Amino acid sequence: MHILITYDVSTSAEGGKRRLRRVAKACLDWGQRVQASVFECKLDPGQYTRLKAALTDLINPKTDSLRFYNLGKHWHGRVEHVGRDQSSDPDAPLIV
Repeated sequence: MHILITYDVSTSAEGGKRRLRRVAKACLDWGQRVQASVFECKLDPGQYTRLKAALTDLINPKTDSLRFYNLGKHWHGRVEHVGRDQSSDPDAPLIV
């Protein structure tokens, strides 16, 4: 499944900058950043459950928010991009 994750972490609240870095790092461990607080992750259901739980534990629910959008298997038809794009296609072959 292809999941789009967005977050808003309040950096004015105590520990906000640290939470912001930790949320970003957790997302980077599982996907790619497509905008400042937007990540695309290609995950199986178990990985999705673990990532969602990890992110939920990292935020302060009183000041921060997370959004998870399940784009499904046919995500290419659901994503339209305009402008500069530095992301890569997770379904494309990886040449090392």
